[in-house]
Amino acid sequence: MGESFARSGLTRRRVIKAGAAVLAAPVVLKSSSALAAYPERPVKIVVANTPGGPSDIVGRFVVAALGEATGRNFIIENRGGAGGNIGMGYVAHAEPDGYTILLATSAFSVNVTLYNELPYAPSDFVGVCELASSPNSFLVRSELPAKTLADFVALARANPEKYNGGTPPIGTTPQLQLELLKIRTKLAKLEDVVFKGGGDAITALLSGTVQLGSSALAPAAPHVKSGTLRCLAVTSEARWPEFPDAPTMAEAGFPDFVFATDAVLLAPAKTPPDIVKWLERETLKVLGTPDMQQKLFEAGFQVRLKGGDAAWARVTKEIGLFRGIIEQAGIQKL
Repeated sequence: MGESFARSGLTRRRVIKAGAAVLAAPVVLKSSSALAAYPERPVKIVVANTPGGPSDIVGRFVVAALGEATGRNFIIENRGGAGGNIGMGYVAHAEPDGYTILLATSAFSVNVTLYNELPYAPSDFVGVCELASSPNSFLVRSELPAKTLADFVALARANPEKYNGGTPPIGTTPQLQLELLKIRTKLAKLEDVVFKGGGDAITALLSGTVQLGSSALAPAAPHVKSGTLRCLAVTSEARWPEFPDAPTMAEAGFPDFVFATDAVLLAPAKTPPDIVKWLERETLKVLGTPDMQQKLFEAGFQVRLKGGDAAWARVTKEIGLFRGIIEQAGIQKL
């Protein structure tokens, strides 16, 4: 036997190594096969807000484009409530198999400071990619005699019982910016009426339930275009191209007042890296098309072509940024 091995140029060690390689081969093939078949069933993109808000708008555009481009099934599942914590906690504890993904907004970073207890930790997630960003805005109904933000502040000071503001849930960037506006203008009596989602807050403004809207620009854009709402200011560094007459907050007399609604895709932390990379690659492909960029721009968003590493870096950076704003505004933890 030993001579036989020697004549053939084999040693016992080489035989053992060859056997190990054969045993390992099916594992590699299985992994590649699983990725080739992914996704075999619908992928849920969980939006942690009610329908009609900015993240829902982005999600539905992206889901439709992914389905068309890949021939696979992607669906939106809205799980709003508790400032987004219900949806974010749901995904954090979902099976990390690539079939439950979170579409997160800036609330993901805000809530780390805002809430005493969370159903998730940042470490429960990994970045997939960035999606889009939309500046926030301050809005009034067009018939209100306030052409500028300074006009509205003057009206609210003169008649505090007649004016209030409407925002999405506590901890969203529109809600935080209204609190900061109240501090900067000493409008302590301006009540902040908090709604379940951005779409609900816009509806309340349109119906006259509230007089000032603090909102992401995306759900408000169609109403500004139609003339039903007036945009008093945008909270971006530069004016929004579609509404060139709306000043930035700095131009309106409020420097260092930049807020945005950002949307990113996050996956449960233990999701297989090859699946995360597949989602990143396919999503960036559809985001990079002129058609998608135009659709999102018309809805009030600018596409962010950034992968998972960049998305996660921004999310973690914003945790510190919003911590400072919350402390400055004196907002109590929930």
